[in-house]
Amino acid sequence: MHPAEELRGKKTNKLLNKRIVLGITGSIAAVESVKLARELIRHGATVYPMMTPSATRIIHPDAIEFATGHKPVIQLSGQTEHVSWCGLVKDPVDLLLISPCTANTISKIARGIDDTPVTTCATTAIGSGVPILLVPAMHLSMYDHKIVQKNIEICKKHGVLFVDPLLSGNKAKTPEIVEIVETVIRTTGKQDLRNKKILIIGGATAEPLDDIRVLTNRSSGKTAVALSINAFERGADVTLWYGYAQEMIPPYISFIRFETVNDLLQLLKKNPIPFDSVIVCAAIANYIPKKQKGKIPSGKQTLAIDCYQAPVVLETLQVRLPHAKIIAFKTEEKKQNIRRKTQQLLTKYHLEAAIGNTLSGFGGDSNEILLLTKKRKSTWRKGKKEELASVILDLMR
Repeated sequence: MHPAEELRGKKTNKLLNKRIVLGITGSIAAVESVKLARELIRHGATVYPMMTPSATRIIHPDAIEFATGHKPVIQLSGQTEHVSWCGLVKDPVDLLLISPCTANTISKIARGIDDTPVTTCATTAIGSGVPILLVPAMHLSMYDHKIVQKNIEICKKHGVLFVDPLLSGNKAKTPEIVEIVETVIRTTGKQDLRNKKILIIGGATAEPLDDIRVLTNRSSGKTAVALSINAFERGADVTLWYGYAQEMIPPYISFIRFETVNDLLQLLKKNPIPFDSVIVCAAIANYIPKKQKGKIPSGKQTLAIDCYQAPVVLETLQVRLPHAKIIAFKTEEKKQNIRRKTQQLLTKYHLEAAIGNTLSGFGGDSNEILLLTKKRKSTWRKGKKEELASVILDLMR
């Protein structure tokens, strides 16, 4: 068994049975190709490497063969690799991924020039409809060149997809490998949420008690992040509004931070995006403390804090997004109360669905939830939050 096979599916099976041609061109970022190939394999993919002559001067073909388990194509042969992989054949590959992709290669693809194995494969893929994903990497002055930008637009008009580079200093660098891999998962996936604009509101609110302290809760934000990742992978245009939580947000997810209930209401009032669906899994304060100026002094035997009822965010959501499908969460301490309370939430706010869960889900990687829909279907599901995110998003289709 080749060492690459030992990695297959070690992380997920999201790319299992997916066949990907990895085109490597002559950017210094080619040194990252081993890591990229291995990460694709860890998600289940089969990777067929193809290199330009310039790429072989930066990273040795043997390293790429070791990474993928397949000898890289550095010169087209009588096997007509470009046709058997990307042509009008019975079983073409699922994706042509060119990473890194130089300005030279982008421009050749745009103009139909195929003088390397990689550009010939791209020409064939455009003609046959095999998806192409380019990951540009070059000096910023090259990326900002008007003709290069025009060629990027030409490629896009022909259906070629891009992962935008990371602009840092005077460089247009390849983004993090996780972003490339997630975009591959998105591109080769079922795309059942494609063109859907989904807003996910997650994390905790944090209401100020004084100029230092806040009143918050133990929401980890894990469910919101899991929902965002899953929605992205299924083709949705995802926006995350993220509260007072510490779970890391992936670099490919667009997000806005908020702290208080009022912050959240202001986002709803000012945001013009016509979302198709909204999932409110945030732990939003029911009561807001009356803030005291400065710092509450220490040394007191007792301390009383006056609170008033917080505005209901769901009411504002309904006014601002009357046509959106809305799913909201309801947390109860005792499992026997969840169905009744979740049904009340569903009915009162005319939701697409309501999700009930207990306190045991807070902070952990797993949860047990009750799904109630407006069609009166109910289901209990238990598992990791990543798995439950997929079940919840199924309600948006």
